[in-house]
Amino acid sequence: MAEFKYLIRIANTDLDGKKAVVIALKDIRGVGIPLANAVCQLAKIPGFGKIGNLSDVDIKRLDELVRNIEKQPLPSWMFNRRRDPETNVNRHVITNDLIFNKENDIKMMKRIKCYKGVRHSFSQPVRGQRTRSNFRANKGKVMGVKTSGKAKPASKKSGPAGG
Repeated sequence: MAEFKYLIRIANTDLDGKKAVVIALKDIRGVGIPLANAVCQLAKIPGFGKIGNLSDVDIKRLDELVRNIEKQPLPSWMFNRRRDPETNVNRHVITNDLIFNKENDIKMMKRIKCYKGVRHSFSQPVRGQRTRSNFRANKGKVMGVKTSGKAKPASKKSGPAGG
């Protein structure tokens, strides 16, 4: 049996060898549990064995599958970039490409001044949340109720009634 590897590198991401294959693949940015399960089934690797026990051939096969997931026979709803605006094809981007595409999408929304772009530029919530009590970081410190400078003196009561 091959020796146990404590650190596995797949798609430019270091993965913990003590985790199950599915859970370790989930640590790659852009890969969730359903996609990790699909990759394990395509590679014919048991998803709940430790990823550190896999051979180098299996690790290389997982790496190629994760990098080229759109070429696999998977349904298009599993991809995170369906009908990409530039190429109009279904894609799945991971790691740094995902961050780059997300930033470019936000810049495009700001440039065309759509509602979401305007909300992004004002640092406001984009997806319709209420802003009265949440998102205080954008508004400043909570003030509370203002009271006048001098407080009214409390009325004096003599002890219990009849006393």
